[in-house]
Amino acid sequence: MNKSRSHELLRQSLEAERGGVMIYQTALQCVVDERLREEWEGYLAETQQHVVILTDVCSSLGIDPDAETPGSAVVRHIGASLVQAMEMARESGDAPAAELVACECVVFAETKDHSDWELIGQVAKKSRGDSAAILQAAYDEVEAQEDAHLYHSKGWCRELWIQALGLDPVLPPPEERLKVKTAIGAAKAQASVRNARPVGDTEPSTSR
Repeated sequence: MNKSRSHELLRQSLEAERGGVMIYQTALQCVVDERLREEWEGYLAETQQHVVILTDVCSSLGIDPDAETPGSAVVRHIGASLVQAMEMARESGDAPAAELVACECVVFAETKDHSDWELIGQVAKKSRGDSAAILQAAYDEVEAQEDAHLYHSKGWCRELWIQALGLDPVLPPPEERLKVKTAIGAAKAQASVRNARPVGDTEPSTSR
């Protein structure tokens, strides 16, 4: 295994989680649906803990958690760009549209986080000794949370778009109600709403 690249993965993952804190803080300023607010408040607290976990992992493995690499600088730039996009949407004065933009930005960010943690799990499997134990413990603590962050947020994004289109949304989305934490579970949740949604219903929904 390429040790320098595994260290780069951890640095980028930490930077992504740091950016995630700012993304959730900004997204919460765009929320209209109080159920989504409650969801994101929980995700913010978990993301803040992920920053602590990865900082400790880096320090334990002899990696400077504050060292910048070209890759981590790019990750920070992407996070800042997502924050800027949400601020632009909020300044437009269209609250439902800003909420939808925020949800899309959260999905973008969580897709990166989810991928990073899957890779950290692979690195843990191929590592040895203390490094393996440190990485595996972090992975075991965080991975299920990252699954929920991604799949539930994708569900919210889909249903908020359905609502914006004047169709019939299912809110909260089934991914949240069913506590989906796998790709298979997410696919089943999507199928459940696809099969249940009225065909040809173009009346604007009033559900919130």
